[in-house]
Amino acid sequence: MRTVILMEDTCGNPQCEYEHGLSVYMETEKHKLLLDTGASEKTLYNAQKLGIDLTKVDTVILSHGHYDHSGGILAFCKSNPTAKIYMQKTALGDYFHGERYIGIDKKIAELPNLVLLEGDFKIDKELSLFTNITGRKFWAQSNLKLSVLKNGQQIQDEFAHEQCLVIQGKKKVLLSGCAHNGILNILEKYQQNYGGYPDIVISGFHMMKQTDYTEQEKEVIRQTAQQLSQIDTIFYTGHCTGQKAIDMMKPIMGEKLIQLHSGIELSF
Repeated sequence: MRTVILMEDTCGNPQCEYEHGLSVYMETEKHKLLLDTGASEKTLYNAQKLGIDLTKVDTVILSHGHYDHSGGILAFCKSNPTAKIYMQKTALGDYFHGERYIGIDKKIAELPNLVLLEGDFKIDKELSLFTNITGRKFWAQSNLKLSVLKNGQQIQDEFAHEQCLVIQGKKKVLLSGCAHNGILNILEKYQQNYGGYPDIVISGFHMMKQTDYTEQEKEVIRQTAQQLSQIDTIFYTGHCTGQKAIDMMKPIMGEKLIQLHSGIELSF
């Protein structure tokens, strides 16, 4: 299962661009796919530098309705107009970080190859999507600054637009863009839907914070790492997790936690 990080916040390959965003390219037994397309066309530039032919991609999953995961999709569709793009219908909403709009480009809604979903969806025996993650264990406090516009008012975003991709092959792989709903809550939902735990998780943990963590927030990060360390799963993380959080989690999780960087290829 070839897996390449096309875009991430940090540099892992001097040939590649990096910026705040995420895009993961994967080759499975049946598919060539993308989870998210980063914040801009730089994702396509990186694919070219890495020798990845995006015209061969047949499936694109947009994990949620934020620009840093969908910004490259319109440029992608110019060279590949046939790949099916799966997104929750609610991802078309108006999303904000404080007063700043962080939603997707509304032109995405006009793409003829877009498949709008309302809940869980099985693409085939290998690929499936799940949403409706309602658990609130260790829900990130940074979520409190994120809102959605409804009836002319900005209200707390509860991330109903977030969906996770499950790949069932020789290994079971779970991918999430930011895990806004909390990685432990996502794993609980995975257990309900699929039983057990995945072998591999690729996901941001949405722990990044511009200001210092409170002692309570530090304890939540440490407790999350402790619980993840008890699971027989390898976690690849980056993007919105934040370097400070990764540095706190790594001593607890050891080899079970691997940091993502733009332009690297994963081995599993």
